Amino acid sequence: MPKTLVEILIEQGKLTQENLQKAELHSRQNDSSLIESLLALGFVKEEDVAIASSKQLSVPYASFENGILNSEKDQNLNDIIDEKFARENLVLPLFMEEDSLAIAAIDPSNVLLLDNLKMMTGLEIQPFIAPKSQLLAALDKFYSKKDQLSDVVSEKVNELNEVEDSDSSLDNIGSAGDKLDLDKETLVGGAGSHYVRMVNAILRQAMTERVSDIHLELFDERVSLRFRIDGSLYERTPPPREAVSAIISRIKILSRLDIAEKRLPQDGSFAVKFHNRTIELRVSVCPTVFGEKLVLRILDKGTGDLNIDKLGFEPRQKRDFLEACAMPHGLIFLTGPTGSGKTTTLNAVLTTIKTPELNYMTLEDPVEYKLAGISQVQVKPQIGLTFAAGLRSFLRQDPDVILVGEVRDSETAESCLKAAMTGHLVLSTLHTNEAIGAIPRMIDMGVEPFLLASSLALVAAQRLVRVLCPHCKVPYIPTQEELDLIYKEAMLPESDRQTWTFFKPVGCPKCNNIGYQGRKAIYEVFKINDATRNTIYKTKDLIELRKAATSGGAWNLRASAWRKAVRGITSIEEVMSVTMSEE
Repeated sequence: MPKTLVEILIEQGKLTQENLQKAELHSRQNDSSLIESLLALGFVKEEDVAIASSKQLSVPYASFENGILNSEKDQNLNDIIDEKFARENLVLPLFMEEDSLAIAAIDPSNVLLLDNLKMMTGLEIQPFIAPKSQLLAALDKFYSKKDQLSDVVSEKVNELNEVEDSDSSLDNIGSAGDKLDLDKETLVGGAGSHYVRMVNAILRQAMTERVSDIHLELFDERVSLRFRIDGSLYERTPPPREAVSAIISRIKILSRLDIAEKRLPQDGSFAVKFHNRTIELRVSVCPTVFGEKLVLRILDKGTGDLNIDKLGFEPRQKRDFLEACAMPHGLIFLTGPTGSGKTTTLNAVLTTIKTPELNYMTLEDPVEYKLAGISQVQVKPQIGLTFAAGLRSFLRQDPDVILVGEVRDSETAESCLKAAMTGHLVLSTLHTNEAIGAIPRMIDMGVEPFLLASSLALVAAQRLVRVLCPHCKVPYIPTQEELDLIYKEAMLPESDRQTWTFFKPVGCPKCNNIGYQGRKAIYEVFKINDATRNTIYKTKDLIELRKAATSGGAWNLRASAWRKAVRGITSIEEVMSVTMSEE
């Protein structure tokens, strides 16, 4: 009988029985595969799994280290397998020999993929297996034309210094409504081509580094270009001071903004094409004492995951949330600061609960995710389409489930309550520091406590914690003081202590030497029970409300974060920096 992947990993000395037992428990607790748990806990590396799979499947192994994961030049391999197919199927052409094509894939046992490649190319397929992260990097290297910003700056700095007035060349830097294709070189004639290349280089580098926001601003003595990655800002090579005005004007033109207006803030948007997917960018330009500051918010739906199982819910939290969403009517509030992922969570919930038998409608500002089978409306306050006005109109559209992007005022609060009391399920967001804070906030907006108590089904809060880079994180043994604090705050059984596994960040090229790669949500989820309803009738005191909400055994954000740390998903430092103790 062939050996299993786990047996091979143990045989090769990559996995111990002790770590296997911990991973099996993690797998059961998180409803994940055993290999996924082994990788998540850092007990094995992607490379270890790929090498073991190579032995199990009798397929050769390709990596950067052995020199095989490099596509042959001068064979026009990109014409044989186009980029869209390669990225969608995670397959890389390596080389051709006579009537055969060698390819790298993460799952060479996928017979359907191999058959499709054979039909598409007319060649026999020789598969190699490669680690996923290395394969993704190889795809970028093979298909992307990477003009790193530092190269563009050093190449053009001399020419730019010769331009006396950067605005004088604006006629040459593109037309309003241009659709940038970052996969191709976009150049136009004249001095403006320098600025076009610089804008393209900034955007390409940002997309490659998984950036959520780009900040470009002038100070008295310097230019600052910063990328926000997983919630933190990092400095990058700035453009020359002489180029900043033209770069901002280029962005204004793409966003259909007024390039002559430099005294007032302006907001706009445009889209770019990168790796065969369309990415939207929201633009904000604000005047400062040294000149205009530019901030670009990158909305890359290709990186968004609306699978509720991958957001970060603990099993009980997910069950409580979905049970509340299964109610025929009621109010559900999700709280948290801007950028904490509330929109992603609510859209994932809608995607999960959606059925053809019900009518779903959303009112958002703006609509960030296009959801199939759901009527979505974007508010436009300038023409009177506010959250409150839109919600009143919704009630005449026979909805069953309504998503209201945010409750900002008493009128919207009352409209949500009225909808919930008339047989609709209403989901919305509030800006409060904790889940239970939604109750006094609604009462402060003028909602009667007895009406709120009878309508409220669930309140939740969320934050984002950075996930440790799986390629460089190292095991860490906490102090006894730290362990005692975690045990006290995590609200976990004493028997779970033996399964705790901690790691700390290091930094490597794969995570840009940050030590973290991506983020996961942490939640506090409180289903409204009888104790909470009775307390809402009597008081809006947060301490009393919190006691009533936790009477059913639910836990807070800090405890949720510790649950990620004890499984090696995030670090102790990240937990301490993102959440606060309630003591």
